[in-house]
Amino acid sequence: MAGEVLQLRGVGVRRGEAALLRDVTWTVGEGERWVVVGPNGAGKTTLLQIASSFLHPTEGSVEILEEELGRTDVFELRPRIGIASSAMAEKMPPGEKVIDLVLTASYAILGRWREEYDSTDVARAVRLLDAMGCSELIRRTFGTLSEGERKRVQIARALMPDPELLLLDEPAAGLDLGGREDLVARLGALADDPAAPAMVMVTHHPEEVPEGFTHALLLRKGGIVAQGKVDEVFTAEHLTDCFGIPLAVERQDGRWYARAVRA
Repeated sequence: MAGEVLQLRGVGVRRGEAALLRDVTWTVGEGERWVVVGPNGAGKTTLLQIASSFLHPTEGSVEILEEELGRTDVFELRPRIGIASSAMAEKMPPGEKVIDLVLTASYAILGRWREEYDSTDVARAVRLLDAMGCSELIRRTFGTLSEGERKRVQIARALMPDPELLLLDEPAAGLDLGGREDLVARLGALADDPAAPAMVMVTHHPEEVPEGFTHALLLRKGGIVAQGKVDEVFTAEHLTDCFGIPLAVERQDGRWYARAVRA
C-alpha cells in the first residue's frame, strides 16, 4: 500500500466569520496525481497553502510527508515540496536568468549570489527546462518571458530539488489555447513518469486535467463535494453539485469536458 504523502483530518480555516475550509478530511498517497476542482471561492488555493505548509489550519490536523504541521520545522520541510503558483511567480526576480532561477531551487532561495553549482546540478536544470519546452529560454531573464513561458519555467524550478510532493496552483490560468494544450500535454507526460513525485493540481476547468491524473477532489464553499478516483468523481451529478449549474460531462481520448445543459 502506498505511503501517505499528505493527510488532512477535519481541517477548517476561518477568517473572522468566514469559513474558507470546513471539515476537510483528505489523503494523498505516494504516486497519486490529484486534481482539485471547484468554482471561485471554493477554498482551492487555501487548501494548497496548507499542503505547502505556508498556512496552518484553524482546526484539525495536517501531516505533510509524515511531519505534523505545528510540530515540525517548516523550513526543513519546505525544500521537500515543489510549488508553482502565481504567488510564487510574483517573488521571482525579473532580472534573474532562467537557468539561475531553476538552479537556486536546490537551495530553496530566490536570486543567485555566490553559490557554487556543480555540473550535475546544471545538467539537471537544463534537462528539466528541456522537458518543459524551455531549452531556448535558458539565458533569458524571467521578466522578459510570456505568461506561458513563466508557467513552464516555474514547474521546472519546482522539480529541481527532486521534491516528494509537487503542488501546481492553476498552472494553465491565463494561457491561450495553444499554450494550454502544450502545458497539459507536458504535465500528462510528467504524470505518467513513475519517478515523478505525488502531484496535486488546482484548476477551475475539467478540460485542463492532463491524462494520467488518477484522483479528483471537488470543493464548493470550503467543503468537499466528492473525492476519489477521477472517473468516479467527474460525473454530471458531482460536477453539477460542485458548480451549481446543470452540467453534462464526457471523456474523449483521455481528456474531460463539461458543458452547461440547456433547459
